[in-house]
Amino acid sequence: MGETRGRSWRGLVSLVVVVLGIVVMLEAVRTDVGARARSRQDQSDLVAANAHLARLRHDTVRTMYSNTVATNQRDLLQASIATTLGRLGSTNSSLSTANTAEYLQGASIATLQACLGGVQKALSEIKANDNATAAKDVSAVSAPCTALAGGSKGGLVYPFDFPDPDVILVGETYYAYATNSVAGNIQILQSTDLTHWTAVGNALPSLPKWAAPHYTWAPSVAQIGGKFVMYYAANLAGSGTECISVAIADQPEGPYVDQTSGPLECQRALGGSIDPSSFVDSNGIPYLLWKSGGPGNSKIWSEPLDAAGTAFATGATATGLLVPVHPWESGTVEAPDLVEANGHYFLFFSGNAWTGAKYAVGVAVCTGPLGPCLDSSAQPLLASGPGAQGPGGPSVFIDATGTWWMAFHAWAPGAVAFPHSRGLYLRKLDMSGEVPVVEPVASG
Repeated sequence: MGETRGRSWRGLVSLVVVVLGIVVMLEAVRTDVGARARSRQDQSDLVAANAHLARLRHDTVRTMYSNTVATNQRDLLQASIATTLGRLGSTNSSLSTANTAEYLQGASIATLQACLGGVQKALSEIKANDNATAAKDVSAVSAPCTALAGGSKGGLVYPFDFPDPDVILVGETYYAYATNSVAGNIQILQSTDLTHWTAVGNALPSLPKWAAPHYTWAPSVAQIGGKFVMYYAANLAGSGTECISVAIADQPEGPYVDQTSGPLECQRALGGSIDPSSFVDSNGIPYLLWKSGGPGNSKIWSEPLDAAGTAFATGATATGLLVPVHPWESGTVEAPDLVEANGHYFLFFSGNAWTGAKYAVGVAVCTGPLGPCLDSSAQPLLASGPGAQGPGGPSVFIDATGTWWMAFHAWAPGAVAFPHSRGLYLRKLDMSGEVPVVEPVASG
């Protein structure tokens, strides 16, 4: 579940410790390089990078304690930067080995400087209360920061805060949507190659009057009737109950407009509704899937929508598809995503507590969009592994070549739970069998 909460002072301490640790590590590297570097230029570059990181440490501490850093969105970006710098420090720990000089030659120094430079710009924009520009500054250096963070491990493609992703392909461009962060109510990225992602901005600039600000999660977008329809979760103002709403746009990047006077679905008696996901069958009939309840009483539902996808079909009722049955799920199933492949209906979902490393992705096999479904995941389809801890929020899609992919979020190893953030990951899927298989990624 992609809920956002206020950050505690521990988040501030965590960031300072991370950055100071990197500074100490890079100082040790600088000493080692002095004996091993092949040229004076290499050592000069390293000193410059080290000085840059030291300045970044100073700016980070100053910004974190500034009175201007007061909103939830800024806290989210800074937690994301802390996680990314932590990934960088973990990955670059190899620089203290005998291979230091070889690693630092060529693009590695430039990559380090590019990543830190973009982060420093983002911190400056935060201080100036310009979250939109800060988000763009960060996304502009996502590629070098991802490379430094060991992007090939686990499938990391965007190292900054991007929980509960949903990815669609429109024409030759991929669009990824996610839970609120510094960019606004709903984040949106775009890519033409699934490797390099850039921030577009806030896909949902305004919320309906019934929705509380800063509590928007888990978007899902479908193209229905010539429009782009976004389903997302929001808090019912004054109650804290999680509900589902719908917004419309003429183009995939938005802006999406929510003209509702109340939630599309709420299930207050069941503890609220969250994690909406859309599915359109081969006959063009749209369905909405979602999750109700919390640990111990969670359930995944499905219900047909009208032709426009903005309301439930006349006379339709919600059908329960899945409840937790396996020990690894620990009483929770959520974040559903239904796809049809080779005559099979596969329901991907997340299980366990989203705040920990035991969070994982499972799959159920259904006879149709209204079930029944059989939870075939006695063990998770995707669990914690190299480069990714607590994977969840699956979004399954087909790329321009016909290859299946699963987008998901995950924590960095050693940086699980707040104040850390969850990056965007992509892994290929083999959908040819009775049960999907997540293909391995190259180590590196």
